[in-house]
Amino acid sequence: MESVKDLIVDVNPTEVSIALMENHRLIELNKESSQGNNFSVGDVHLGKVKKILPSLNAAFVDIGDEKEAFIHYLDLGLYFEAFDEFVKRLNPNTDAKGIYKHIKPDHILAKEGRIEDVLTPGQMIIVQIVKEPISTKGSRLTAEISLAGRNIVLLPFAEKVSISQKITSREEKRRLETLVKSILPKNYGVIIRTAAEGKNAAVLDAELMSLIEKWENSWKQLARNKGVQLLFTEYSKTTTILRDLLNDSFTNIYVNNENICEEIRKYISLISPEQEKIVKLYKDKTPIFDHFEVTRQIKSSFGKVVPIKQGAYLVIEHTEALHVIDVNSGTRSKNKEQEQNTFDINCYAAEEIARQIRLRDMGGIVIVDFIDMESNEHRNALYKLMTDLMATDRAKHNVLPLTKFGLMQITRQRVRPATEINTQEVCPVCNGTGKIQSSVIIDEAIERRLSYYATEKKMTDLTLKVSPILGSYLTRGLFSSILKRWQKKYRCKIRLVEVTDFTVLQNEFYDEKGGKLD
Repeated sequence: MESVKDLIVDVNPTEVSIALMENHRLIELNKESSQGNNFSVGDVHLGKVKKILPSLNAAFVDIGDEKEAFIHYLDLGLYFEAFDEFVKRLNPNTDAKGIYKHIKPDHILAKEGRIEDVLTPGQMIIVQIVKEPISTKGSRLTAEISLAGRNIVLLPFAEKVSISQKITSREEKRRLETLVKSILPKNYGVIIRTAAEGKNAAVLDAELMSLIEKWENSWKQLARNKGVQLLFTEYSKTTTILRDLLNDSFTNIYVNNENICEEIRKYISLISPEQEKIVKLYKDKTPIFDHFEVTRQIKSSFGKVVPIKQGAYLVIEHTEALHVIDVNSGTRSKNKEQEQNTFDINCYAAEEIARQIRLRDMGGIVIVDFIDMESNEHRNALYKLMTDLMATDRAKHNVLPLTKFGLMQITRQRVRPATEINTQEVCPVCNGTGKIQSSVIIDEAIERRLSYYATEKKMTDLTLKVSPILGSYLTRGLFSSILKRWQKKYRCKIRLVEVTDFTVLQNEFYDEKGGKLD
């Protein structure tokens, strides 16, 4: 049976959280901050060369981050001199399109060259982020600019058409190549992605024009100001995930914000018009992540200890150099079938480990300490299972067979820091002291604040957010509950919202416009 995939998008004032659910199980979580200067994979900057490192054949580049970014000679790309000439010749009084068309990308950089022969300190260059800043390291850059779409990847100055090897039909390859070459302007190249298979000319042409427009729109900014700056960003994380994941098995996309919902709908109408109807605006009062049980799954999945079947559990540790996952058998029964039991638990663990690696976006080296097994047949079967489970992971990865000590090494492309969510919180009621006011009088404390808002501030429409336990206490009794009594006494409407994130006695009042009250 084909799996059901739902994308849940939670838009808050400070960030957008995106959860990918497969058969109602959380398998990927992304957060996109809407505040501050973020440096994300795919962003294109005008950077300033700060320092040449001849011994590494590389350079440090200032792109506006406090950590200087790094570029190696081999990442300058074949057509670096064309980009360099374009940057130097562009100014507010020139015809950008004319300059771009007349630059001949004939001179290709030699693979054996030296960076000091190409770059000099103070030189302004167009660069794209391929790895976000991780720990003490700055961003990793490339000067081979590419703009990725759903069906095609645009390559300025490249003048070549490459086709995904996953498209096996020769006729389809020939059709796509002929089609794209007929609509491709001068000084542009493309890579045709697997998703383009079977797509008609109108869809590909619309996407190609939108990518070219995005690239050409950055020229005005570049001509006006030759200082360090962001030229353009990749699509938002939401649309980037859609671009890479959207396929026929996608069932629904739920968004709790009208503007973002419209942005996603427009994007899907561009890349896959027949799926526009799957985008749905979520309007319920319950927080969207609570409604789809995302919050609960985050809390149970991001701790140091992660439970799996039959009482077994994983212990996950993150270090600077690598990630370590230990498989523990817990309370499994010990009998004659111990080897089979061990193999079964290792298989359950493998399923959860594949999910955890993707969910936490672990990159670099991951070491898994499975429970020891005697049988070579079982060890080989576990290795094959792990390889199959990791096959759906979009990040480049490599799974190595078990060592004689029962360790498995997995390497995975590391383009951004691993997602870490601290599931242990300082209690907002006791502020970490371990002592709280008596739960017997919590209703009195809430009523005092309610009295102030209703009597002094003359508010008649309030929302009270509480934990599920406190919510049950306040609504106990159909007609004689504390909440009903308050509404009658203060002649105001009180909307009770239960938030699973809240601690036992945590409570917050909001006005009718959704603003939090002190």
